[in-house]
Amino acid sequence: MDTILGPLYYAVSWIIVQFHSLYSLVFDENSGWAWGLSIVSLVVLIRICLIPLFVKQIKATRNMQALQPKMKAIQERYKSDKQRQSEEMMKLYKETGTNPLSSCLPILAQSPFFISLYQVLNHIAQGKTVGVINQELLASAREAHIFGAPLSVTFLSSAEKVESFGATLLDVRVVTVVMIVLMSLSQFYTQRQLMTKNVDLSVKTPFMQQQKMLMYVFPIIFAVLGINFPVGVLVYWLTTNVWTMGQQMFIIRRNPTPGSVAFKQRQERLRAKGKLKEDPAEVEAKKAVEAARANRQQPKRQTKAKRQVAGTTATADSTEQKPSLEKKQGTDTEEAAKDVKGGKPGQAGGGSKSGQRKSGPQRPKHPSKK
Repeated sequence: MDTILGPLYYAVSWIIVQFHSLYSLVFDENSGWAWGLSIVSLVVLIRICLIPLFVKQIKATRNMQALQPKMKAIQERYKSDKQRQSEEMMKLYKETGTNPLSSCLPILAQSPFFISLYQVLNHIAQGKTVGVINQELLASAREAHIFGAPLSVTFLSSAEKVESFGATLLDVRVVTVVMIVLMSLSQFYTQRQLMTKNVDLSVKTPFMQQQKMLMYVFPIIFAVLGINFPVGVLVYWLTTNVWTMGQQMFIIRRNPTPGSVAFKQRQERLRAKGKLKEDPAEVEAKKAVEAARANRQQPKRQTKAKRQVAGTTATADSTEQKPSLEKKQGTDTEEAAKDVKGGKPGQAGGGSKSGQRKSGPQRPKHPSKK
């Protein structure tokens, strides 16, 4: 490992020493501020260099999310032929210009620097020179403390080792636990922000479930591994997590995923500032919908007492109408009887009995009834 990453040890240690020389003009050269800020500056420098890869990561993540329905269809269609399935997947990636590894590029590119910093701090903890850090700088780095915790010790370091650096085990445990918790929370918030604000919720894909699972898995991994990291590495990782969180907030606000909550919020902000040009037909349609909603009268909600009063009134009205209907029916019957007695125009005769046939040609009888 030292042979392969040897050049990076020199690069990382040289960058830290240069920043340390700069901050030593303001702080004590043996202080934790000078060495701690040197590590933070190393993170900032690396992340600035990785911005193009981060942009590629965002584009690749969006493309992978959009391709999930097509990928699932290919898997279902060629589930019995793995070779054909792989060929169709590669064809889909080529047609859409998507690289699945692009979403991992920032982490992969940052990993060698992370390992190199870990090894540099490990050499300092063991009292060994590394890279451009000579004996004088080594002694200065071993004396540096951040809130009472030496840069090169871990949560699991023994009390004897911690005391050799002029610190107490309680200070080391408190500082490392606080930094591990902040590191895990920043990772969780970054992933949650991505899932709740920058994902098109109208498309349900397995990719969303994977991201949701990683939202809970990554903080746990960081919490477990964090107890083995030196304090200086925890400073590095906490800084890069905070940088990622801020960078993602900026990207989500300025260039959100279409269809996401952040995209709708951005459209509303642009519309309020008058910077969003909309289709006139769409504007008219929205106005028509809003006018229809304003004119639509909703039935007023009545209290229980009012409903009971209304029901009692309706019952009383029906009771009053019933005798009048009976009276009217009786009157109609009497008038019909008078009509039968007195006769009406168009009938056979005034005194004919009810039920008698009208005059006119009679239908001949059936021969069997003669």
